[in-house]
Amino acid sequence: MLTRRTLLRSALAAGIAPALLPGPARATKLNDDGLHVEDWWLESFLDLKQDIEDAAAKGKRVVLSFEQRGCIYCAEMHEKHLASPVISGYIRKHFEMIQVNLFGGREITDLDGKVLPEKDMARKWAVTTTPTLFFLPPAAGAVSVKDAASARMRGLLPPPTFLAMFRYVAERAYEKGEFPAYARQHEAELAKAIAAGTPIN
Repeated sequence: MLTRRTLLRSALAAGIAPALLPGPARATKLNDDGLHVEDWWLESFLDLKQDIEDAAAKGKRVVLSFEQRGCIYCAEMHEKHLASPVISGYIRKHFEMIQVNLFGGREITDLDGKVLPEKDMARKWAVTTTPTLFFLPPAAGAVSVKDAASARMRGLLPPPTFLAMFRYVAERAYEKGEFPAYARQHEAELAKAIAAGTPIN
């Protein structure tokens, strides 16, 4: 099982521990709901089938990020993980990010056609922690996001593993194997890239 402790232990052995530790934080804006915002994230009407189709036309995938006011790990994701130009650059190239409020009232149209407020959709999809990221499929089907998602990130992973999840989905590596094995294979390489500020494809 991947944990912060096991990742740090393996990083120390490889001499790359600084890349796993929080980097300098940057100030981020909060919206009226108290959620951290990124100006490059997609402003969506939350019709997920349409969002997938629009992203696909740009050669991208859609990621839903469930967050909530006062979530320290959501803040860390925005202020530290996404402050890395390596991480944010890769995500911007390959994904459209959509923020969802765990306790919000905006209506979401699921891939199965069901329409619910954000807080009720969170229950439908069994979201119990924030941040939770759903990596949507490359094409919309008629199955709920909970069952259709190519991958799901529950909670915040250390920066190299966080980036590895996005790369795992972008490369469709989930068609060949499970994420823990992929992360173990690539996280040292990604940690070095993050530390050096070297963009990745």
